[in-house]
Amino acid sequence: MSRRSAQALSSVAALVHPRTVLDLVRLLHLYGYSHVAPRRAATIGRGVALAPNASLRNGANITIGAGAHVGERCLLWAGERARITLGEKALLGPEVFLTVANYRREPGVPVVDQPRDEADVSIGAGAWLGARVVVLPGVSVGEGAVVGAGAVVTKDVPAGAIAVGSPARVVGWRSPPAGEQVP
Repeated sequence: MSRRSAQALSSVAALVHPRTVLDLVRLLHLYGYSHVAPRRAATIGRGVALAPNASLRNGANITIGAGAHVGERCLLWAGERARITLGEKALLGPEVFLTVANYRREPGVPVVDQPRDEADVSIGAGAWLGARVVVLPGVSVGEGAVVGAGAVVTKDVPAGAIAVGSPARVVGWRSPPAGEQVP
């Protein structure tokens, strides 16, 4: 047998090796867990740009408005009861994390065994969340608001506001709330 034939045979054997097949099955299971099944269950509007490596949990409780953009490696983790809603033309930069659930912290009980509290998360139409923004349960980001990269949003951000930091705080306005003057 020639060296070339031996290499080809070795390559084929590696592909059908039980460990290779098992790894492929695991990969397909993970892909279905975090990508395929939740996306099919989610309500996704027309013209949505959803990065192929975005992760959705409990897709039936996720609504993404028309024309929205969900960047690379974003995590949208809805709960069993609580929902995530992205308005039309909302823009999520890479690695944005939206979660509707938080564990309780009762003493003497491991965190993993704690019950979870859930509250809806809403991102308004035309809002922009920069790279690596974290939005915690129960928070709403208003229409047209901008949240700077790396911010941790623990409280509501009003429509038209510009918020930055950890915890995020309003530092300016794209457009002031009705009836208010901007200094």
